[in-house]
Amino acid sequence: MNDAVKGFGYLREGIRLMRQPGLRRYVAMPLLISTLVFSAAIWFGIHWIGVLVEWLLGYLPGWLEWLSYLLWPLFALTGLLVVFYTFSIITNLIAAPFNGLLAEAVELHLTGRPIDEASGWQELLKDVIPSILSELRKLRYFALRAAPLAVLFLIPGVNLAAPFIWGLFSAWMLAIEYADYPMANHLLHFTEQKQRLRQRRLLSYGFGSGSLLLTMIPVVNFIAMPASVAGATAMWVREFRETG
Repeated sequence: MNDAVKGFGYLREGIRLMRQPGLRRYVAMPLLISTLVFSAAIWFGIHWIGVLVEWLLGYLPGWLEWLSYLLWPLFALTGLLVVFYTFSIITNLIAAPFNGLLAEAVELHLTGRPIDEASGWQELLKDVIPSILSELRKLRYFALRAAPLAVLFLIPGVNLAAPFIWGLFSAWMLAIEYADYPMANHLLHFTEQKQRLRQRRLLSYGFGSGSLLLTMIPVVNFIAMPASVAGATAMWVREFRETG
């Protein structure tokens, strides 16, 4: 379990890194985008999480109705996972080019060596379309797996375990999401990125769980994206960069 704890710890390092004077300017745009989108998520969630919880409780069989008061917090957690993870996808789709630039700056800060394949501000516009296409590729990967998992919420009895399964899936997806930025700066394709993360699965789940926790806490989730990008870059430098 040391890997899981270590992965979680990279979120704390990400928060520390994003406050470094030389990196603050790269954090500004992702932070602004994150603040705007997650403000919308909080507004959206205030109403729709309650609606989602009542919908999920409606699928309980009659003989389990007495459990509704115990299950309400569990299903409310499910609502938070669904709403904030969905908005996290939107946030990363919009901020993808800036996140790549932040990952490049963090790696330079940590290693003192520029990335040969990286671009810099002057090439940012050229990277917009490839970055968005990369996000859409991850979105397709997510959708193909999220749809079957969503069915679990409709199966009486099984739906009690569905929030935990969804949480593990969300942690894995967030690890993929944020590790993509430093890995893509080194021209690693999506398939190879997943292979490297699977080699250190507990480390990846630990990191993704920390990112998910930040994402689910209102107001704190404003910093979730830049902290996760910075933390994933530190994890890449120290855990993945030299593995093949």
